[in-house]
Amino acid sequence: MNNIGEASRHLSTRVDRTVNDVYAYASDPANLPAWAHGLGESVERVDDHWVAESSPMGRVVITFAPHNELGVLDHDVTLPSGETVYNPVRVIANGAASEIVFTLRRRPGTSDADFDRDASMVAADLARLKKLMESR
Repeated sequence: MNNIGEASRHLSTRVDRTVNDVYAYASDPANLPAWAHGLGESVERVDDHWVAESSPMGRVVITFAPHNELGVLDHDVTLPSGETVYNPVRVIANGAASEIVFTLRRRPGTSDADFDRDASMVAADLARLKKLMESR
């Protein structure tokens, strides 16, 4: 097991839609169940947070960056243990299309296999987002 806590992996996909289109869809937490399967099958607004009861990790609380014009979709996920995981996400212009970039941070104690599995899950989520956006 490798205990590197600062390692990051940038996962991205090009989406044949404008930055504004992708940001508008992806920044709406109600749309998460359609594309971010890593956060569960449903989310519910509770005060200033969103709660996913049926995530693969158990009940998680998701707090998003305020709506902005910069394409920042950062969010914190508070795990059942109380640990909070910061997830940097950006939607950036790529010609007339856009690119969504998720920075996966390796948590201390995460094995190489688990980090690879997490990266595969994020890549699958981004692929679902791409498919949804391009079929709209």
